[in-house]
Amino acid sequence: MGETDGAPQRVPFSATIERIVQRAPDTRSFFLRLPASQRLAFIPGQFISCLIPQNGGDAVRPYSIASNPEEPELLEICLNLVPSGFGSAYLFSLGVGASVRFTGPWGTFTLDRQPAAECVFIAESTGVAPIRPMLRRALAGGGAFPLRLHYAAPSAAHILYADEFEHAARTHPRFTFAPLVDGSLPDVITRQYLQRDEDRARHFYICGVGAIVPTLRDLLRRGGYERRAVQYEKW
Repeated sequence: MGETDGAPQRVPFSATIERIVQRAPDTRSFFLRLPASQRLAFIPGQFISCLIPQNGGDAVRPYSIASNPEEPELLEICLNLVPSGFGSAYLFSLGVGASVRFTGPWGTFTLDRQPAAECVFIAESTGVAPIRPMLRRALAGGGAFPLRLHYAAPSAAHILYADEFEHAARTHPRFTFAPLVDGSLPDVITRQYLQRDEDRARHFYICGVGAIVPTLRDLLRRGGYERRAVQYEKW
């Protein structure tokens, strides 16, 4: 049985779209089924590079894996339709049964096990995709340290996996889910983790689109958190 053992495979996989789920008005999850002879071993937070046909060749577009490493035969990628975005437009044009080629897994924005500290996950819009399996892994590992998810989106309809996160918060007393649809994410993080106390032992995992990611990274590092304790991925 072919398996990557966590190392990236440059020879493309070829998967079949088994299911498509509309997550929000402009956001879909694509569930990719690998052949029975193949598995993709990955660490929560990693991504695949989809090969998008273009001008007789392939363009490469990265998409984070939103599913669990424990279910490697069916991969989920979650993305929104980006205006003038060639990759998302192509994937949105595909239906169930279509083939998708990709390489991977790639990326160092990962969480294999929860460090011995409170972990704070900060996501904006579809930036929650790599954080979802990170959080699942941390919750499955047990432990006593708190877990928090601050998730900002333009509307309640764009809070992806809301039912899942709310259920996890009810089931796991150490996990707090804090969606944000009206307000400033930097202001929330400043109040909660810079002004409230002097604790600087927390670990942060930040993912989103554009300037918000380095803004939050620099805010936390200037506030006294160690560089290695503030991990991030900017799209």
